[in-house]
Amino acid sequence: MAVQLKLLILDTSLKQRNALKRSLAHLNIFKILEAKNSEVALDLLKNQSVELIITGLNIGHIDGWRFSRMVRSGLLRTPKNTPIVLTTPNHFERIADTTARSYGIDAVITEQKIPQLPQVLANVLSSHLEKSSRLNLLLIEPSETQANEIKLYLKDTFIVTHVTNSKEAITLFQQDSFAIVLINSISNFAPSTEELVALLLKQKASQAIVTIIDTDDANVAEQLLLSGVSDFIRIPYSQPLLNKVCDQAARREDFMVSYAEFASKVEQLSLSQQRYKDLFSAHQRILHHLNTVVLELDAKGTIRFINPAWETLLGFDFKSSLSKEFSKFCVSEFKLLLENAISAILNGHFQQRTLQLQLQHKLGNPIWVECRLQSIKSDKTHTSITASIDNIHERKQAEFQLQHLALHDTLTGLHNRHYFDLSLNQICKDTQNNKHHALLYIDLDHFKVINDSLGHQQGDNVLKKAAKLFQHTITEGQILCRIGGDEFAVILQDIELLEAHTIAESLCQTLEKYQFRSVEQIYSISCSVGLTMISSDNNDANECLKQSDIALYVAKRRGRNLVHCFSNADDDSEKMMSGLAWTRQIRLALQQDQIELHFQPIWDFKLKKVAYFESLLRLRIDGELIYPSQFIPPLELISDMNLLDHCVVKTAIKDAAKHSALNKIAINLSAHAFADEGLLPLIQNTLKHHKVDPQRIVFEITESASISNLAATRTMIEHLKQLGCGFSIDDFGTGFSTFSYLKQLPADQVKIDGSFVKDMLNDPIDLALVKAIKDISHSLNKTCVAEFVEDLATFNQLKEIGVDYAQGYFISKPIKAENIPDQLKKITLCKTSN
Repeated sequence: MAVQLKLLILDTSLKQRNALKRSLAHLNIFKILEAKNSEVALDLLKNQSVELIITGLNIGHIDGWRFSRMVRSGLLRTPKNTPIVLTTPNHFERIADTTARSYGIDAVITEQKIPQLPQVLANVLSSHLEKSSRLNLLLIEPSETQANEIKLYLKDTFIVTHVTNSKEAITLFQQDSFAIVLINSISNFAPSTEELVALLLKQKASQAIVTIIDTDDANVAEQLLLSGVSDFIRIPYSQPLLNKVCDQAARREDFMVSYAEFASKVEQLSLSQQRYKDLFSAHQRILHHLNTVVLELDAKGTIRFINPAWETLLGFDFKSSLSKEFSKFCVSEFKLLLENAISAILNGHFQQRTLQLQLQHKLGNPIWVECRLQSIKSDKTHTSITASIDNIHERKQAEFQLQHLALHDTLTGLHNRHYFDLSLNQICKDTQNNKHHALLYIDLDHFKVINDSLGHQQGDNVLKKAAKLFQHTITEGQILCRIGGDEFAVILQDIELLEAHTIAESLCQTLEKYQFRSVEQIYSISCSVGLTMISSDNNDANECLKQSDIALYVAKRRGRNLVHCFSNADDDSEKMMSGLAWTRQIRLALQQDQIELHFQPIWDFKLKKVAYFESLLRLRIDGELIYPSQFIPPLELISDMNLLDHCVVKTAIKDAAKHSALNKIAINLSAHAFADEGLLPLIQNTLKHHKVDPQRIVFEITESASISNLAATRTMIEHLKQLGCGFSIDDFGTGFSTFSYLKQLPADQVKIDGSFVKDMLNDPIDLALVKAIKDISHSLNKTCVAEFVEDLATFNQLKEIGVDYAQGYFISKPIKAENIPDQLKKITLCKTSN
């Protein structure tokens, strides 16, 4: 099934771009995009993603090295680990390769080697990883404290792997490759530092090694250098010095080899230019005669002339091959193709033909060749054919490898998302004659926990094993794909609902029964499956994928490790569809700047003035103001609250910077905020970008959300307070049994739930609860705020009780930021309360 990868070719030379395209012309898997300079290329990559990039070096104001840096930064739409191949007119191998490694470039290829580009791309696609310009460093340091300090010093330049003793160091050194080994020779190792250095250099003679010493004795330093150490550093040392010494030592081998290569190239260029040209021409002629087979065929297709390259290509003696039909050396499935081409030329239908076919080697293995047939008329009646044959076996293998990579997931070997999308679209078209198909959308339950706790390597092992278990469960002919992360999909062809549901359940059972093993433990995992049927009434690929996704959400909400089938009549599916619809509306509102914040003043009883404001979220869609009660529940249903958290934080801080009247604002966070690793950096960056004092910001979270994740709540509060922000527990009192948790949370403030405040004048229990929350808050040195203050009597009662702040319609309704100065003039509560 054909699929195309987007390939960007970037070069200022049209001739060079055309040469690159010609080298890939025989491949049908690339959709080629062109850019004439780096500025055009960056504009393109800001708006769309590509799977491969081929760039020259001199490509505009931003050269090829710095252009690669931009890709690796992750600031563009294209993924930061997109494979990059650099083309150069010529290069000194070690210099270019070392520089390329530093800039995250996957491969460097000279213009002379452009015909080898398919093989280079195949190698790059099959092995590219996350790019990093940091070098690997093995640190041998018994002290964890000292090791942590060194890691901190070197974190921007090196990826540090730490071991505490020589035995661990030697074991790890045998398994991995390190640019540098850093040894604290102050500690007493067994074996000694000199012996350890000897063992390491015995395994890799060119290994860069730096030692840390604590002595003024030059003899000690000299002895270390004589033992093979690249450099040393004396205690005490500074962070820049440690970085400099380690970096120079790590790149010492590259510099020395590069210098030798450079000197050799200069010496070669000093030779006579004419002599070089003559030598090059002779060399090219020899290569031509050695690599290209030349044949002459008579009118019957029989070989009557052949050169010695024939024997090199196929192993047959070229003399014994004369007088035999050329087609007899062809693999059977291509024999008719060759005979028809020869016949067509002999009969005058074509002057020439170029074929790609397989010839049979003497040892039995087939060889891919490109055969160019050309007619020759010896006179008016006799026609013969010349054929030139080139070995293209490696090129064809590279092409097959590229095609495989385009359609398969490199980790599990299953079909990938490209193949899935193509197959689903094709299956949706094949719903005539009342045929029914099924789509299973599979997600591994709690896979993130495994990935975070046991590491990505163990996570990858789980994914590979799960893929094999799924493969053994489904029958041949059904389509199994890994479509991303821990998500899989199965397309079941020509099947009814009951059978599809049975297969889906067997997938769950197979995975649940299997025991996964790590070094430390044995554990089981499960999966949830969303099922939707594909028929003539439901043959839109996007709709089917959406339905299976909704069914998967329902399966997870109902407890995981089960199968749910999508149905329009299903209440849970309807709720999920509503949630997804709201998600799209909210994302659209973000893009079109349709989200706005209103601010409700909060009154300070002691100072008799507005102390600060609470930010309240609104959506404005088609001119209508939409309140949180309408869109937050569906978002919580599908766990997509992080989107709103980020939006509210950015908009509130931006408003605080724009409106000086917003002296201090409270921002509400969802319960999902504490699992969002990107929220804290977002807060830090937004405060810095808008130059807003963190003390002007207070974050609020509901009591129930705080208690449900106490450890995460405490950690988040501590981080926010380190920034200088305040923190408040909202709706406190709804979980009255949780008073004991309040002392564990380093919050500055408690908000009394409004359900107690609004009836406190008529209900003595509510009044007692309000007093109790106030007393407990004050005993823990926290202030308290009363919500839902709707009238003067409630306001005065709260003041008499000793509550610190009041919030409600009696003080003011929520207002737009630009209306705050006028509204503050109208708030005269200090007079009415006297």
